[in-house]
Amino acid sequence: MQLSLLRTYVGPHHLTLASTTKLKLQLLPLIRRRFPPSTTAPRTATSAMPETHSSTTTSFSSVTEVAAVVVGGGGGGSIDSGVDPAAAGLQVTSDGKPKVLDVLDCTGSGDVDTSTVVKADEYGCICGASGSSLVVNPSWKNPSGEWHVGYKLVYELFTDDLTSRLKKERRKKWDERNQEAIAEAVTNLHDFDKKHKKVEDHDLKRLREDLQSRVDFLQKEADNYDDKGPVIDAVIWHDGEFWRVALDTQSLEDEPEKGKLANFVPLTNFRIERKFGVFSKLDACTFVTNVYEEGNLLSIVTDCSPHGTHVAGIASAFHPQEPLLNGVAPGAQIVSCKIGDARLGSMETGTGLTRAIIAAVEHKCDLINMSYGEPSLLPDYGRFVDLINEVVEKHHLIFVSSAGNEGPALSTVGSPGGTTSSIIGIGAYVSPAMAAGAHCVVEAPNEGLEYTWSSRGPTADGDLGVSVSAPGGAVAPVPTWTLQRRMLMNGTSMSSPSACGGIALVLSGMKAEGIHVSPYNVRRALENTCVPISSLPEEKLTTGMGLMQVDKAFEYVKQSLDAPSVWYEVKINLSGKTTPTFRGIYLREAFACQQPAESLMYCCQQWTVQVAPKFHRDASNLDDLVPFEECIELHSSDTTVVKAPEYLLLTHNGRSFNVIVDPTNLEDGLHYYEVYGIDSKAPWRGPLFRIPVTITKAMAVENCPPVVSLRGMQFHPGHIERRYIEVPLGATWVEATMRTSGFDTSRKFFVDALQLSPLKRYMKTEKVVTFSFPSAKTFSFAVDGGRTIELAIAQFWSSGIGSQETTIVDFEIEFHGVSISNEELMLGGSDAPVRIDVGSLLSSENLVPSASLNKVRIPFRPVESQLSTLPTNRDRLPSGKQILAMTLTYKFKLEDGAEVRPFIPLLNNRVYDTKFESQFYMISDVNKRVYAVGDVYPKATKLPKGEFTLQLYLRHDDMQLLEKTKTLVIFIDRTLEDKEVVRLSFYSQPDGHMTGNGSFKSSVLVPGLKEAFYVGPPAKDKLPKNCPEGSLLVGAISYGKLSYSGNKGGGDPKKNPVSYQISYVVPPNKPDEEKGKSSSGSSTKSVAERLVEEVRDAKIKFLTSLKQNSDEERLEWKKLSISLKSEYPKYTPLLAKILEGVLSQDNLKDKCRHLEEVISAADEVIDSIDRDELAKNLSQKSIPEDDEEERFKKQMETTRDQLAKALYEKGLALAEMESLKAKTKSAEAVSDQSAMGSIDAENDLFEPTYKELRKWVDVKSSKYGILCVIRERRSGRLGTALKVLNDIQDDGEPPKKNLYDLKLSLVEEIGWKHVALSERQWMHVRFPSSLPLF
Repeated sequence: MQLSLLRTYVGPHHLTLASTTKLKLQLLPLIRRRFPPSTTAPRTATSAMPETHSSTTTSFSSVTEVAAVVVGGGGGGSIDSGVDPAAAGLQVTSDGKPKVLDVLDCTGSGDVDTSTVVKADEYGCICGASGSSLVVNPSWKNPSGEWHVGYKLVYELFTDDLTSRLKKERRKKWDERNQEAIAEAVTNLHDFDKKHKKVEDHDLKRLREDLQSRVDFLQKEADNYDDKGPVIDAVIWHDGEFWRVALDTQSLEDEPEKGKLANFVPLTNFRIERKFGVFSKLDACTFVTNVYEEGNLLSIVTDCSPHGTHVAGIASAFHPQEPLLNGVAPGAQIVSCKIGDARLGSMETGTGLTRAIIAAVEHKCDLINMSYGEPSLLPDYGRFVDLINEVVEKHHLIFVSSAGNEGPALSTVGSPGGTTSSIIGIGAYVSPAMAAGAHCVVEAPNEGLEYTWSSRGPTADGDLGVSVSAPGGAVAPVPTWTLQRRMLMNGTSMSSPSACGGIALVLSGMKAEGIHVSPYNVRRALENTCVPISSLPEEKLTTGMGLMQVDKAFEYVKQSLDAPSVWYEVKINLSGKTTPTFRGIYLREAFACQQPAESLMYCCQQWTVQVAPKFHRDASNLDDLVPFEECIELHSSDTTVVKAPEYLLLTHNGRSFNVIVDPTNLEDGLHYYEVYGIDSKAPWRGPLFRIPVTITKAMAVENCPPVVSLRGMQFHPGHIERRYIEVPLGATWVEATMRTSGFDTSRKFFVDALQLSPLKRYMKTEKVVTFSFPSAKTFSFAVDGGRTIELAIAQFWSSGIGSQETTIVDFEIEFHGVSISNEELMLGGSDAPVRIDVGSLLSSENLVPSASLNKVRIPFRPVESQLSTLPTNRDRLPSGKQILAMTLTYKFKLEDGAEVRPFIPLLNNRVYDTKFESQFYMISDVNKRVYAVGDVYPKATKLPKGEFTLQLYLRHDDMQLLEKTKTLVIFIDRTLEDKEVVRLSFYSQPDGHMTGNGSFKSSVLVPGLKEAFYVGPPAKDKLPKNCPEGSLLVGAISYGKLSYSGNKGGGDPKKNPVSYQISYVVPPNKPDEEKGKSSSGSSTKSVAERLVEEVRDAKIKFLTSLKQNSDEERLEWKKLSISLKSEYPKYTPLLAKILEGVLSQDNLKDKCRHLEEVISAADEVIDSIDRDELAKNLSQKSIPEDDEEERFKKQMETTRDQLAKALYEKGLALAEMESLKAKTKSAEAVSDQSAMGSIDAENDLFEPTYKELRKWVDVKSSKYGILCVIRERRSGRLGTALKVLNDIQDDGEPPKKNLYDLKLSLVEEIGWKHVALSERQWMHVRFPSSLPLF
């Protein structure tokens, strides 16, 4: 039997010093000394040390029947990782069993496509997916002889920190080699200059230019060096028993004999043999492998940050030589499920979350720990919540998760840990011993307390949010690639595994005693045996029920053997309303506290409570549900405010009762009460269910101007002052001033301002303010008028420790507001302006409108949709349903390089509070190079000019839901350059934008009086280029300015206190006046002549439409082309089309013959043109007003282009034929040819062809530059060839593989191996063989 512990890293459920959308991790410095037990693995505080429960019959310090599943991890700004099985303390359990049972990458970020199958040649070599020749070890058993191959850019497997370290090391070595090459090139140039004092000969000038170009090229390579990382080849085969994996990591090694495929010790799926590998000694990064889809898919699993390993160590590390370093449950085993996607900086994805749940059930885990999360707009809602409910109810899994690091304000608990009923949400506690040992404070606090940043309840629907608290910091193991064994971290990410380890101890004891494990009973035992951290009732919103106690919880479980395994589900509604449904009573807004409950006017304070026993799904109707009957005594913590019935007879079908809340006599501030139910037959069980009642009675702002002054607030370390203020109607922003005094050492404060609105994430402004000395600081933030705002001011828990001085704080809040008629403005694309009504309800305000449009938003529908079934067991839900995937393909084009961001309104900005399972997108170019990936939080990415494909990948088991997305509209937002930003103007007259009169700049708003002005549409000639009709120009508009900003106003609206969205619909383009001119002039040709031309052109068009895929088709095409040439001899457009047809032929057996045909076709084009006459016509100036002359001029330019094309293709064919003939010569003949330039001048057709081309076009342009490169190469001037090639590549066009192949061959020919190696690695980035897997 085994217990499982599933852990996840709650995005920010590490120490957070600054609020962001995602929670962040702060790593504290490692303290290099032996710590007391409460510092390394904080067990004493939760009574998990052996001496704390000597009276029990079970030794909790030596758990032997517990398996832990760790989901996640993450750090240093990343959101998730995995577990390093090589980390200290994670090899074996306290009784010698394997510590880590399995290591899984649930995100797919380490997936490698190995569907390509090859066979070894007679020498035992295979061709790897990267193109490398690999030697397989002859001792490897492979009965089928089939080898699956794939490759991976190794940096895609590494964390940002590790990648940065490797890049520095590799850059150092690359610079050394490049410096040697530069020194040699400079020496050659110096020797040349020394030998040739005066260079006048043309050939010598070219030679010197070549030497200089080599120096310049190497320097430019150093300036533009960008290490995309080594490429590793992966090989998979079946040895008759298991799938085996080997990696070729030579690209990571400096020594040529290291890292070879044949020397790799083969791995298999980790759970089979529990073996792992290390890429190289330099990176010291551990990895494991898992094979799926019958060898067609390899998963290379690495961690994405130290966080996951650290969390695993807190929960279960075992150090036989140093017991004080042990985790809370050293006998526990771990299944690591990596849910953070390395492609997203280790952020969690829906795919990772779902697969982790599947893995937890598959491994029969009992315990899940997840240290991950973020704010949500709906608590206890979403696809992932549904999956959690299923595994808890059906599979008896206990789910533990961090509450978040967004405190100290209330209602900051993250989802899912603090908002989901089925999850035990954990707050972060720091004890005096932890403060002294781990945090190195000068003087430890007298009592333990909650960390300042630990998130608080209640949830938006009134639930408590935090269940219990546990120590939130520890020194614990970290991955080997960090080059250290342990590290100090703190956060609710740390408190969650601390609690999880404690629960593992309880479960171990239960299994040893043969006690049935139910998540419901275990949770009740934990919550009802906690030690309160504070005596204040409202502190339960911070700490939950208190600090968990392992020994007492176990005793409770043993005493509750006969208690039913049920959870009491509480649903609450306002009287007279069926929706919405709440899990607690939360009176936050001012109107809810203004009338007594008995008033008929305010019956909203009478609540209907429904309590229903929730059994596990395997409960028996006859044995469990029918007999269930409990006599419940209902208690209120304060009957003067909260009234409830005295008794409740509860059966399986549940019962409802009313609760009356009367807050009218309460003072301003926070108040917390509970209604709880006690089993009248067994009151020792404690509360069976609780109904939290949270009341925030806000102070009204009645003075004018509206200013709130909070004076003389006294602070000591960890102290929090909360003030609740009813924001006046009409207020839109606040200007706050914080003054401190009474201290002489630095003080750090958290200042949170938070408001709640229905179906929105909480609106929070967080400031971390440090005062080095007594002073004042001013800041501003937006508010929502008419709603209560909580102002939470907290002195950081460790700030000022050791000082006996009390910090005095005066805080002044001044409300400002400009009310507007409509928050989001849409300019419809017409020439009419839009009228805006503005006013001020509070005080006089400066009206200084400012608006700008800085983005183009273009809608797209998919050009292709594909529904597929995911084949592996990792995508089969516990219910047995197989997950499906919908891939939507979108196409878009950029005329110039730009910063773009996908915007998917249906799916963006929701991870947990969505019924969609997963989304993921990638943007790639025509070469399949991936430029950007993302999911719910798309990021802006700089893209070059070119055509791009966006693929959107959606997952769910509901086919109908996916089918509804087949035509899903998405938007591509293109950020405008500063010079393109459209700044809108304002007017006091409706025709001002047309007449140029009545410009509106500013005004002073008087309270109670409305004003109006107009915002004009942008001038048509000011619209950015490449804005198709129907697209939107999107930006921001603001109206007010800060009172302390002086005369500065306007400018960027987003820098003003409050801004709103404004958009403009791009109208249809004006008609192209040139379109009607082409056929308007009268033709001088007769009808018969025009008919002959039309027939001729139709025949040529038909010729070009013919396919040439087979020999028969090519023969038919050739017959027709010969026929047309005889019918229309010397007709250049026909001959140019024939040349194009010859060039389009491929898969030809006789390459030389084909090249001869190209040369012949090109000669026909060249001979058909009177070049002297063409030159004469092109040199003449045309009259722009003469349409006939213009048409003639364009015809001559077309002829010139056809001539240049023919000369160019002829030159390429001559050069290639020359190369092919050289290869057929004997080795002796080749060795006698000392240079490419030693060519028989009499028979050299290339040079005259090149010189002729040079007369007509710029041969160094991107269109014809390759011929120039070839010419320089033929002449042995490889440096000049590289210079020309670089100029071609830098012209802004999409990359072309033939150019980079040519560059690589030139570099190799010169002998610059370090540059060649870098270029080969880049080839896999620029021109991958296929798109990566989702």
